[in-house]
Amino acid sequence: MPDRFARYPSLEGRAVLVTGGAGGIGAEVVACFAAQGARVVFLDFDEAGGGRVAAETGALFLPCDLRDVAALRIAVAEAAARIGDVTVLVNNAARDDRHALETVEPDYWDERMATNLRHQFFCAQAVVPMMRRAGGGSIVNLGSVSWMNRQGGMPAYTAAKSAVRGLTRGLARDLGPDRIRVNEVVPGWVYTERQVALWVTPEAEARSQASQCLKGRLQPGDIARMVLWLAADDSAMVTAQHFVVDGGGS
Repeated sequence: MPDRFARYPSLEGRAVLVTGGAGGIGAEVVACFAAQGARVVFLDFDEAGGGRVAAETGALFLPCDLRDVAALRIAVAEAAARIGDVTVLVNNAARDDRHALETVEPDYWDERMATNLRHQFFCAQAVVPMMRRAGGGSIVNLGSVSWMNRQGGMPAYTAAKSAVRGLTRGLARDLGPDRIRVNEVVPGWVYTERQVALWVTPEAEARSQASQCLKGRLQPGDIARMVLWLAADDSAMVTAQHFVVDGGGS
């Protein structure tokens, strides 16, 4: 993390759990928390990518398929055993695979919900007792501007990501008395390696840039720095909110 960006003393030594940290936005979130001196564990099913991020950042990687709630609970418990009670949870894991309306069957729909929404709830459920013991905490859920921009071609994904808003606001109300804050970061089109490899074309990029007030490619660090602020004590009275980071494109 470049020296010109903020440091947050309240994050030093804090126990942080990140889902989907083996690549893209999640890997940058892991790196930024590690640079702040936090104790970081991240979960992902990508063992090769997870190993690379762990070696680069010093964070602890625990392989886990977050679609398996039993495995998720075991991994969260192991994370706490290794770094102490988790007081920051970043629900980042997701996959924006494209799919046509006509091709979606119930099993696929359920799998998309498990991949993009369900684990956010169950990770929060698993860490809340720890946060209560600690006297508070911060949960940051990652959403998407895709549904806000009426993006087609992936209806199960946009349905799941729109539900993150409701989950965030409902949990914020329920957990506020425990000083547990719950917020949503809503990325625009971030030019991760996966996005560039699969979806970026000159035509698509031109449309995206035309919609943005601030021109330029969004990078994972642009999202990670908003996550840091929401995790730190600097945002101590911020909850039930969503923060769009998209260059003004939505």
